[in-house]
Amino acid sequence: MHRRLLLKTLPGLSFGLGACTAPPAPLRVGAIAFAGYAFLFLAERLGRLDASRLRLNELRSNTDALRALSTHRIEAAALTLDEVITAVHEGVPMKVIAVLDSSQGADAVMARPSIAEPAQARGCRIGVEATATGGLVLGAFLEKAGLKPGDVQPVPMRLAQAAEAYSAGRVDLAITAEPWVTALESLGARRLFDSREMPGRIVDVLAVRSESGASHAGALRALLAAHFGALAAYRANPQALAAELAPWLKLPVEQVPSAFRGLHLPTPEESRQLLAPGGAVAVGLPGLVNLMRELRLLGGPVDVSTLIDTRWLAAPP
Repeated sequence: MHRRLLLKTLPGLSFGLGACTAPPAPLRVGAIAFAGYAFLFLAERLGRLDASRLRLNELRSNTDALRALSTHRIEAAALTLDEVITAVHEGVPMKVIAVLDSSQGADAVMARPSIAEPAQARGCRIGVEATATGGLVLGAFLEKAGLKPGDVQPVPMRLAQAAEAYSAGRVDLAITAEPWVTALESLGARRLFDSREMPGRIVDVLAVRSESGASHAGALRALLAAHFGALAAYRANPQALAAELAPWLKLPVEQVPSAFRGLHLPTPEESRQLLAPGGAVAVGLPGLVNLMRELRLLGGPVDVSTLIDTRWLAAPP
């Protein structure tokens, strides 16, 4: 019997087929190969991410992640908080759902050995990523050095290009983060300034497009559980799991612990506290917006009153 004729002969079957709905497409998540995001990828390597619900995409830069969010090629991303604010300012509706890390020295200005003081950067070429974070670190460094933006020569680069640009002689200083700070130190570069001198300003978060939260609620909860589970597993057995992280971080196994130097990696409860009303991140959010406006990283006001949403961060048992 012909298939179409068979369908006509089975009462109610066509209704049943029409009532079936396809499962939602996987939640697409973007992140770069930065140490603070490493446990998302470690969770994937450990088989803790369900590929039918979650798809992790390694991107070259956070600028690429912002572009992918704005063009609907991903629904969620690991970004710095200031980059999420930038996305909202540019019309991308976002929610911050968890804190992945806070920088306490992990972001640094690395310089050639001949540059011993920040003031000696006058007239020098400084590699910096064209992101809000790059602008924040550069602004803080120049303030400490007593210099103006016109006193240095910015050289656009991605964070991961710092060692290459330094080795090739294209920059005299580079603004980057771990694990690339460690790579520069191995080349003889010295740490001239780092995020310890701008406390609370660089916070990495997991953020999702606002309209995707409800349709991917289960996937978001699973993603956060996988991240924090992988972090706990690493803390319990760092030597064994360093071997899993080394290829992704592009570091020898013995240097993997140094990639997390200067990063505070919160537990789920700490993340919840940081984002709760009265928490450090929530309280500092308006001040960060104001600082970004002062540095001309934003062209106008940004409403961040509803930016934080922790409903997907599972409550403690």
